[in-house]
Amino acid sequence: MKIECFFSEGCGSKEQLMHNIEQVLRKEGIEAQVSSREISEEEANRLGIGGSPTIWVDGNDIEPGAPPGGIS
Repeated sequence: MKIECFFSEGCGSKEQLMHNIEQVLRKEGIEAQVSSREISEEEANRLGIGGSPTIWVDGNDIEPGAPPGGIS
C-alpha cells in the first residue's frame, strides 16, 4: 500500500496527520509506504488536489470530489 499526503506551505495539520496515519497502520498491522510532500497551488491544480491536507492511497484520493484549487 502506498499512502501519499500532500500539504500546502505552512499547513498546520501535517504533524498530527502523519502521526495519526502511523498510529493506525501500526495498530491494524498494515504495512505501507507513507510519504508527505509540500506542494504549491499551481501543482495542486495540476494534480486536481482541492485542499490541504489531501491523502491518496494507491494513487486514489480518499476524499474524491473536493473542489480543485482550494489549497492554501
